[in-house]
Amino acid sequence: MVAAPEIVAELDANGFAIVEEVLSEDETLHLLAAIERLADIGSKLQRRGEVFAVRNLLDVVPEITKLATSDKLRALLEPILGNEFMPVRGILFDKVPEANWKVPWHQDVTIAVQEKVEVEGFGPWTTKIGVIHVQPPASVLEHMLSVRLHLDPCPATNGALRVIPASHLRGRIPEEEVAAIRTAIPEHVCEVGLGGALLMRPLLLHASSPSQNVAHRRVIHLDFASVELPAGMRWFSESKVS
Repeated sequence: MVAAPEIVAELDANGFAIVEEVLSEDETLHLLAAIERLADIGSKLQRRGEVFAVRNLLDVVPEITKLATSDKLRALLEPILGNEFMPVRGILFDKVPEANWKVPWHQDVTIAVQEKVEVEGFGPWTTKIGVIHVQPPASVLEHMLSVRLHLDPCPATNGALRVIPASHLRGRIPEEEVAAIRTAIPEHVCEVGLGGALLMRPLLLHASSPSQNVAHRRVIHLDFASVELPAGMRWFSESKVS
């Protein structure tokens, strides 16, 4: 595993870092079995019978909550987020022939919360699968980290994430400026092996292409935050992990 100072330096400079072999093969199989046993169909997104996403993993799969609060992940993330942080959202993404989508260039600028609280700088508000989401100020996003754990090998041909290094340093980027940034800065393809993790800042510009393989590309996406929300607003999964 990469040493903590190197990870911190990579995240500060480029907005992302790849750490291989965070999970063993046995651990990945255990997580896959837990996800496949998921009975809460309401959390699954399906197309032609194939599940391509599961939202609210922290709330419906206890094994994911256990992983997100494990000593292993805490040791990995403490040098980055400090001692006071918690997982605030979990999502499973897959790319299957029935749902092999292309994701355009974007930043992750929404968070999931328990209820709508009108606070300056927060908005607009949306609801996805019954969960309230809001765009917070950049100051909140800057205290967050996303960890994408790969349950399948993810080479460039299997829909690997593409990122624009250092774009997280620009804050919230207007959509009309994205093309110029892409022209000025070469993209990086984040190839990750089985059990490896891609750590990234939410404000990093990223995209992905459709998979060219017939195999799965299952990724557990966990969001962590080291900041409390204002005015009594609570992260959606806060009660599940506190």
